[in-house]
Amino acid sequence: MPHPPWPPLNPKTPLAVLCSGGLDSAILLGEAVRRYPAVHPVYVRTGAYWEATEEAHLRRFLNALHTEIVRPLIVLDEPVGNLYGRHWSTTGDNVPGADSPDDAVFLPGRNVLLLAKPLIWCHLNGIPQLATAPLATNPFPDATPAFYDGIASIVNRAVGGAVCVIRPYAYLGLRKVDVLRRGIGMPLQETFSCIHPVEGQHCGQCNKCAERKHGFRDANLSDPTMYFAND
Repeated sequence: MPHPPWPPLNPKTPLAVLCSGGLDSAILLGEAVRRYPAVHPVYVRTGAYWEATEEAHLRRFLNALHTEIVRPLIVLDEPVGNLYGRHWSTTGDNVPGADSPDDAVFLPGRNVLLLAKPLIWCHLNGIPQLATAPLATNPFPDATPAFYDGIASIVNRAVGGAVCVIRPYAYLGLRKVDVLRRGIGMPLQETFSCIHPVEGQHCGQCNKCAERKHGFRDANLSDPTMYFAND
């Protein structure tokens, strides 16, 4: 199917944005606020180790935008404890460190879980588009164009709907450094990327903290993040 434009010309309809509280989805939401008449942030709780801290940061980010265009945060529960079991993502034990490869943080089927319920929510609430923020460099099998279009098609078929999943940054071929530059001026200090938070802060030593540090460095931007421990 053809990719919808980003943004559509003179959008009259609201947009839902799947938000994790991380840099990419937060910046996507910040951009959407400038373009849409109403933006509904959607957060999916799966029971991951880092979620309490992540959700708190996301709420602070939304408040810091200071706009009524952002509607109240929608939180949908999709627990995975009985699926993943004693996995590092649920226990916080032996999380992938700063030197681990990208595939060390792959969570099987995560995007199935993150998209299915929000797509149904959009259908029930009359929201025609759900935006998410994978990058052009995302290597995982549940981040391909075929996956996103396929899951939207399946859910729409199940509910008689027509909600579209849009991936603006992937369409534009953007990398982390490109997205960070688009977020200049946004309250990025309130975003959260860590998979092993310590005392409400980024740990500074996990795979995702390393990715965050490299992103700011490569974009030649000052990193506003408070890390519990630095390199």
